[in-house]
Amino acid sequence: MLLRLRVSLPDRPGGLGQVARVLGALGADILQVTVLEREAGRAVDDFTVSWPGTTTPAAVHERLSSVPGVKVEGVWPTKEVPGSALDYDLLMHVAGDPARGFATLVDALPGLCGGEWALALADGVVRHASLAAPPVFELAAPPPPRPAVHVAGERRLMLLPVKGTAMNLVVARSEGPPFHRAELDRAARIVEVVSRMAARFEPVND
Repeated sequence: MLLRLRVSLPDRPGGLGQVARVLGALGADILQVTVLEREAGRAVDDFTVSWPGTTTPAAVHERLSSVPGVKVEGVWPTKEVPGSALDYDLLMHVAGDPARGFATLVDALPGLCGGEWALALADGVVRHASLAAPPVFELAAPPPPRPAVHVAGERRLMLLPVKGTAMNLVVARSEGPPFHRAELDRAARIVEVVSRMAARFEPVND
């Protein structure tokens, strides 16, 4: 199984290696490490690991939490295969068929952001939806003027307004931690690029 682990650890030599040794001892194959932030003497890293057998996210969380100085912020299943270049694939598809740009973007966002589903809202109506997305969705508050993260019950949401339009993109997951600001910034840049490519071909204000 593929898992993502979000770990906060002391930002000092050997800290990352200590976590890697524990993961190796548990039988995990580390496929990718992404540094999300480094500040105030600590780092927040995302590990993508391949884990054999029937290990559960809860068991992984418990074992890693025993490492001194390490705080486990989340362990959750992922379908994002490291090295698959999903963002480049998305842009190539949009360039080939810009009239379907927003639909293609919505389909790709869950994989790009470690989410479970995504959808595009305009004037309260779902215009595009990925697999597993609800057919009807209502924001609890007015859409934010800029990209934002939000927690609604068990849902962790990423809210991405499309500049100059009435459209807002929503990415959701029910497992793992809230979306990190590094994830939000990356998604917002991708949305901006795709919206510029697609804006001439798809009406979004009606």
